[in-house]
Amino acid sequence: MSSTTPPSIHVSSRYIPSSDSTLPALALQVTHLVDSYMLWIGSTEDPPEEVDIAPLRGSLAKDWACAMPSITSAMPAPGTSMFSSPSSDFALAMAQRLAMRFKKQIFLSIDVPPAFVSLGQGPRLLLAVERAIVGALKELEHAPINRTEGS
Repeated sequence: MSSTTPPSIHVSSRYIPSSDSTLPALALQVTHLVDSYMLWIGSTEDPPEEVDIAPLRGSLAKDWACAMPSITSAMPAPGTSMFSSPSSDFALAMAQRLAMRFKKQIFLSIDVPPAFVSLGQGPRLLLAVERAIVGALKELEHAPINRTEGS
């Protein structure tokens, strides 16, 4: 029998408070699979201690995409939009950037209210979304192998 631990799936949730009173707080759920991440991020009105239930109240397929890191850094990351709408079409480009940065397959679902995008808050909110994801993935990449589940 091998002394190495077989790969396992880790799920964690994180509350990201708003840095601006005009933007909503965010909830991020990261499912760390073998050499890939499945991410859901959305706005939340739930308090920080209830961040685990935010994805249950959100929508997985509001703006959903998958991207793989490319073989060479000169090529863009291949990806596909699994679901999007004219009011929410941000996951593909962000998933491609994340795949290139972390060298892993990325499944990304972004669930932000269309009102923020249509009222001109979109760029600031999407910047907050990407910063929250990058921060969380950097922590996961540098965490010890034997993590425990939870927030």
